[in-house]
Formats: sequence, structure tokens, C-alpha cells
Amino acid sequence: MGKIGIIEISKEYKDIHVLLQATAMGKDWNVLITGGEIPHLGAVALGIPRPSLQNPAVTSATVSVMTLTGHKEDEIARPAAHFLASRLNAPVVVSCGIHNDNIRPEDIRRVGEMVQEALNELVKTACV
Repeated sequence: MGKIGIIEISKEYKDIHVLLQATAMGKDWNVLITGGEIPHLGAVALGIPRPSLQNPAVTSATVSVMTLTGHKEDEIARPAAHFLASRLNAPVVVSCGIHNDNIRPEDIRRVGEMVQEALNELVKTACV
């Protein structure tokens, strides 16, 4: 996990796009997830790895979230920080802001899927 530089992973579906940019900071990670028509800052989550409460042999994470008023990106930032902190066994900050006007519920689900695909790719890249 000693990668240097920025890892960029881009996903697109129809006219919707998501960009994940991750920077290794020693063992820690700083991850930006943005996209849509108006990239912005909607929520920030800090994931800290810890032993699972159900099985201490498994790594889990504790996540703290700050959400800007009126935004819903905590629904992306929180699970992303939990996933990355537990998989990378490292502290992770995830900043997220994705906005598309008039987005349909099925497209919101697809954005979530694209984010998870990007997170999976990041873990594969980071763990090489």
C-alpha cells in the first residue's frame, strides 16, 4: 500500500459519470468521489479500521460522517469509507459530491453501482 500519486477511476452510464480519485498518504488514503453535472462537496466520511465486534479476526471499520445541509452524499460516503478502511486496513477519508438534475431512481441506483465498481478497482490496485 505504498503507492505514490493519484489513482483515477472513471465510470460512465448513459449521460451519468462518476470519477474516483485516490491518493495514498503513507498508509492512509484520501479519496474523492465526484461527478454528475455539478461536482461539489456534499459529505465527508472518515473510516478507521478496527477488529470486527462479531469476529475480532476480521477487520471492520468505524465511520464518522459530516454532511452539508440538504445533501445526501452521506449515503455514498459512509459505505465507501467503511468498505475502504476495512479492505485496506488503513484510515480513509472519503469526500463525495455528485449531482444530476432530475435524476431518476433507477439512475441513482446505477450511480451507487458505479461507485462500488470503482471502489473494488481501487482496492485491487492499492493491494498490488
